Amino acid sequence: MLVSKVKYIQALGVRCSSSHYVTTPIFYVNAAPHIGHLYSAVIADAHCRYQRLRHPERRVRLCTGTDEHGTKIQQAAAAHKVPVGQYCDEVSARYRDVFGAAGIEHDDFIRTTEQRHKQAVAHFWHSLQSRGHIYSAAYSGWYCVSDETFLTESQLRLDATSGTRYSLESGHPVEWTEETNYMFRLSQFQDDVQHWVKQKACIRPAKFQKILLDTLSEPLPDVSVSRPANRVHWAIPVPNDDTQTIYVWLDALINYLSSLGYPNEQYRADWPPAQQIIGKDILKFHGIYWPAFLLAAGLAPPQQLHVHSHWTVDGQKMSKSRHNVVDPVQAAQQYTMEGLRYFLLREGVAHSDGNFSHVKALRILNSELADTLGNLLSRACAKSLNPQQIYPEPHVEHLPHLLHDVDAAKRLQESLLQLQGRCEQHYEGNHFHLVADTAIAALHATNNFFECAKPWELKAGGSSPNAPRLQTIIAMTMDALRLCGIVLQPMIPQLTSRLLDKLNVPTSQRSWRHLQESFVMATASSDGVHKNRQLDEQSSAHLFQRILEQQNKPAEQQQQQQSLSHVKRTKSKKERKTTTSMS
Repeated sequence: MLVSKVKYIQALGVRCSSSHYVTTPIFYVNAAPHIGHLYSAVIADAHCRYQRLRHPERRVRLCTGTDEHGTKIQQAAAAHKVPVGQYCDEVSARYRDVFGAAGIEHDDFIRTTEQRHKQAVAHFWHSLQSRGHIYSAAYSGWYCVSDETFLTESQLRLDATSGTRYSLESGHPVEWTEETNYMFRLSQFQDDVQHWVKQKACIRPAKFQKILLDTLSEPLPDVSVSRPANRVHWAIPVPNDDTQTIYVWLDALINYLSSLGYPNEQYRADWPPAQQIIGKDILKFHGIYWPAFLLAAGLAPPQQLHVHSHWTVDGQKMSKSRHNVVDPVQAAQQYTMEGLRYFLLREGVAHSDGNFSHVKALRILNSELADTLGNLLSRACAKSLNPQQIYPEPHVEHLPHLLHDVDAAKRLQESLLQLQGRCEQHYEGNHFHLVADTAIAALHATNNFFECAKPWELKAGGSSPNAPRLQTIIAMTMDALRLCGIVLQPMIPQLTSRLLDKLNVPTSQRSWRHLQESFVMATASSDGVHKNRQLDEQSSAHLFQRILEQQNKPAEQQQQQQSLSHVKRTKSKKERKTTTSMS
């Protein structure tokens, strides 16, 4: 048993606290990107952006990319009638373009067809083989082409009518396969993988840790790590054996190493990953196979797997057959890419499937981004209230009176006092929906304060006796906008950048520590954020345009409504004819 060795390897892994390496899955190019793929990427990106804000001294690295080998890729290329390499180039480029439009700040975009990755895979194979963890054997079992994996009888469902067996998890059909493959001694690492899974906060959310432990309660069979080259030729050849190609999952998982330059020593500076973002459908591969492969090669497993659930569309599973797969590019035409990014993080929760609906997206984006955030900035920047176009410093003699006399001012102060601590806690757990809840609650409190303080009753020239009180109200409002803007940067980086630009907040004053500088902390008059600051005239105060239902309704939905109206009109005509004939 290697449990003591596991502890030693893990100790080495956490030793380097200056690095924070985060990965998304690499995305399979058998189809174009959809919102589920984008969701994985924005989780990872928001997590990394927060880490950079919170720990500016830490080296944060994000890797994503595309998985381009296997039978499904061969089939997809054939269906499109293009060479496999060309097909991979085109689909991989679409992922890169979508992630670029969504503001995913990755440090590397790796492709498994790159030479650097192939070299890393060959080295890793040699490492496993030289340690005696790979052997050749005749193998037979139920193989699922769609899932690229062998399944046991307990993982299958038999259709009594057709006699076809299907994967219980994915629903895809399987076929009986007999072949000679290379096998990995997975059974030898069962106790060590189980020990790793049991580590505190190793698998999050906890429900997925339980799923893995349930799987590990049964004996693990050795796993086939190669396929005959005559069946799966679009893959990396097994070193020194051209009759076999490397199992696509072993190939794909090694991307997390090859992105760091493995096997060159430079990879050790960032290994192991601080967090790997994955979807629940690939939990087995990352939660059992991956740590076993790493331990067998003498490497530390990841410090944490963050597992997220999937997206349904109007309550139904996304599928090509239902024609309800949401294309991020098309969705962004309605909601903007920044709006789509916010909706996914705002509505998605890791432990349960999210539901994508046009009605819900419209309501959330209009209510929170257009009205609560955007409208508040517009009102505070209005020339009728703020003719000097400044982000003013609160007047020390008026601030205590407002906080004492206006209940809404006290509630605003309390909300902002809790903002940093609560959001910090939520970001650490990747609970982005709770970050949004906290920030939007603070903005609601700010809007309520603005209404109760009635600044429009105080507006006058700059020399008016009401001017100091008016400026203090605007200062408190803009402070709240600035603080919420800083907090929301990881979630909506483009919108918050425009917000902070308008308030003329220097880029050097947008980090997490600047949340402690505001009227709430009573530091503005000492070493505070600023004195009176001119607003940026080049930046618009209109952050997010309201999405109009009629103009932005999906074409398919409009067609359905038109068809329904036609049916109703036809039915009405028939009813009138029937009534006439009866009379």
